[in-house]
Amino acid sequence: MDLIAQGYGSSSDSEDSSSRKPSKVAKITSTSLQVNVAPDVSLEDPTYARHIYTNPTDTTLSVNLNYDSMLQPVQGPVNPFASKTQEVRRNVWTGHVEENMFSEHDFRTQQQSYAAFGFAKDPSVLSVADNGQTGSGKKGSGFVGDVDKAKEMDGATIWDKVPKHLRNNQNQKKRQTRGDPSVLEGDNAYRGPWATFEGDGIGELSGPTEEERDVHDKQREAAEVEKQARNKATPAKAVANGSETTVFHGKEEHDYMGRTYMHVPLDLDVNLNGEPGTQTCFVPKKLLHTYTGHTKGVSAIRYFPKSAHLLLSGSMDSKIKIWDVYHDRRVLRTYMGHSKAVRDVNFNNKGTEFLSASYDRNIKLWDTETGQCKATFSKKTIPFVVKFNPDEDKQNVFLAGCSDHKVYQFDTRSGDVTQEYDQHLGAVNTITFVDDNRRFVTTSDDKSLRVWEFDIPVIIKLIAEPDMHSMPAIAISPNQKWLACQSMDNKIYIYNAKDRVSQNRKKLFAGHMVAGYACQPSFSPDGRYLSSGDSEGNMWIWDYKSCKVHKKFKAHDEVVIDSAWHPHETSLLATASWDSNIKLWV
Repeated sequence: MDLIAQGYGSSSDSEDSSSRKPSKVAKITSTSLQVNVAPDVSLEDPTYARHIYTNPTDTTLSVNLNYDSMLQPVQGPVNPFASKTQEVRRNVWTGHVEENMFSEHDFRTQQQSYAAFGFAKDPSVLSVADNGQTGSGKKGSGFVGDVDKAKEMDGATIWDKVPKHLRNNQNQKKRQTRGDPSVLEGDNAYRGPWATFEGDGIGELSGPTEEERDVHDKQREAAEVEKQARNKATPAKAVANGSETTVFHGKEEHDYMGRTYMHVPLDLDVNLNGEPGTQTCFVPKKLLHTYTGHTKGVSAIRYFPKSAHLLLSGSMDSKIKIWDVYHDRRVLRTYMGHSKAVRDVNFNNKGTEFLSASYDRNIKLWDTETGQCKATFSKKTIPFVVKFNPDEDKQNVFLAGCSDHKVYQFDTRSGDVTQEYDQHLGAVNTITFVDDNRRFVTTSDDKSLRVWEFDIPVIIKLIAEPDMHSMPAIAISPNQKWLACQSMDNKIYIYNAKDRVSQNRKKLFAGHMVAGYACQPSFSPDGRYLSSGDSEGNMWIWDYKSCKVHKKFKAHDEVVIDSAWHPHETSLLATASWDSNIKLWV
């Protein structure tokens, strides 16, 4: 101890050690001085000094880290399963995974048990000692889910305790027997591998029996006899020829100069006698006026030829009305002569007469000014479309497309049919004159388009593609070069109307819903826009050049069946709907 104490001295003693003699060392007791002879030792793991600590939020690293540095905990103790020496237990991105032997059969059994009863065996109780068998229950309860219910069932598997009414094989249909090969008919007839399940009724006779069929036939014959007797006693009420009536709704039929509403008004800021299409057209923006007078849906509307100062409408209430487009915008005259809904109306070139086709199987010729019915034409079939020949020297000839698949050519002077065009396989829906009125195009429910030479009952071209649909409405462009055909697949196709009638596949207008309705398309007077209504009461206007939707607006509450642009106004559009209203948009 003294030797150790000698090793500790002051600095002043070390300086004079060579010249001075060693002095007597003072005695040091353990109570006055304690000396720690053990070296200072760090309690930290020396390997930690070699670790590179990173920020958990870093997305890039500037150095390559070893495995231990990457698995350093952000906070808390080190993961005991992170060692590379333990090959059985490994870490994954989503947590900790322990491998266990569990057969597919056991897994399905416990899954069904949990779905049916709310409990299953705890996978942690399965060990090598269990040999892969369930139901050991050595650790804890041995169950997950409804443990009490599991104890009641005494740990049995699902198939041991499942009630009979819950087992699938109890509800499964039984298969019929193969039968006797020597028996062809009857209960034990041979079915072989084609035997079905009991109760399916496959191969058994269905429908009414012979007695039930005889009773039904007798009841139907009795009903037909009763219906015929009732019809003879009270015949259907129909408007007879010559009993047509008309009502003028204005104050006076003639003005102070003796002119009727047929006279083109000259006190407007629009030249109604000008050339149609000379001005640039625009899309209408607001509602101008609503015509109300029909009690049922409107079927068709037509502007007065050339001037368009009057608007003619045919309705399902069997009435025809003519309206004033300017001034008071009211109904001027009502024509009554049909007993059923009016399907189509059409003016002659001068507007002095018009035709009306109705579901009462009659076509009537009316005087526009006086309201007199000049003639009635009928072929005992429903006319769907009527059209005057546009030639000035053939104003006494009109065509009618009917439900009996034929197009009839009538002469108004004699009332006779001068020609029949019979090639269609379905009801004729449209008639459109093309090629300087030398030809006309018809469409039908047979999903075809046919081109005819006028007055020659032989088709010169047939267009019937496998992907075509019925086209119940057609509009011709102002330059007479293109046909816009409304198709039942919710699209408008464009066909060339000149010498060679063919489809223009670069033009296609879509977006609206018209399937099941004969919505009439219409061109603007300058040909810039194409419009059409749809089944939801909307009005669609496309740019004809780009085929893009220019505007869509809600026009009516029900189907917009017809639309027509005014030939002299820049944005006046008339729409007709099944809500019994006619609207003017500007």
